[in-house]
Amino acid sequence: MIAQFEQERPRLRAIAHRMLGSFAEADDALQDAWLRVDRAGTAEVENPAAWLTTVVGRVCLNMLRDRREHAHEMPDPVIEKSEEPEQQAVAKDQVGLAMLIVLDTLKPDERLSFVLHDMFAVPFDDIAPVLGKTPAAVRQLASRARKRVQDRPQPNVDMATQREVVGAFLKASREGDLEGLVAVLHPDVLLRAGALSVVGGREVAGRASLFRRFAARASIEFVVVGGEIGFVARVDGRPFSVMAFTVRDGRVAAIYVIQDEQQLSSIIP
Repeated sequence: MIAQFEQERPRLRAIAHRMLGSFAEADDALQDAWLRVDRAGTAEVENPAAWLTTVVGRVCLNMLRDRREHAHEMPDPVIEKSEEPEQQAVAKDQVGLAMLIVLDTLKPDERLSFVLHDMFAVPFDDIAPVLGKTPAAVRQLASRARKRVQDRPQPNVDMATQREVVGAFLKASREGDLEGLVAVLHPDVLLRAGALSVVGGREVAGRASLFRRFAARASIEFVVVGGEIGFVARVDGRPFSVMAFTVRDGRVAAIYVIQDEQQLSSIIP
């Protein structure tokens, strides 16, 4: 079974990451699950992949229920470097920061039900024993979570268009062009930076124009953040922030900023 675990490790880590929002916690969950599998020995299991999924799910559920506070105010996104992000084929199972943030707002039982069923196609009948609930109750939990998730900002343009729009955002920010920023931002744009949340084109533009303060010293590297366009900003060669963008209909609908130094060091490849 340990050999099966190692074969399934990438998928199991993806489950743990979506459940916990932190790569460090996901790795801790996998270590705990590995020990449980090792203690279980070589007992025959009809469907090893499904069994391992429920083991990891149960470990993550316990961690969520015991969690008192997040290690970071923002979840850890998957960041992929590419010289031309718009040419990169984005993995279908990537999840953006908006999705991870919404998942963080769900109750543990809702999160497990949604992640396992909607993201990894685990039947409700298999999730029910993990939660100690009926399949019908699990279905309801997933349905409530799904409604929350569907309300998140989602991109509806290709990566090349996303980069073009974010390029216009950068140019206006560096030049302190408030009206240019307002033009490229959706009227109901969301800015999320740690615990700070700001909504509205002019309100966000006013804060984004502060980018000009360090723009002269900042170098920008475009990256793919959870399947959407973003960039890493460095000042004096050191990561200063990661910014991820959701672009809809040619304008920025959401901006997510990560500036925690420890978190940056763990997520930038």
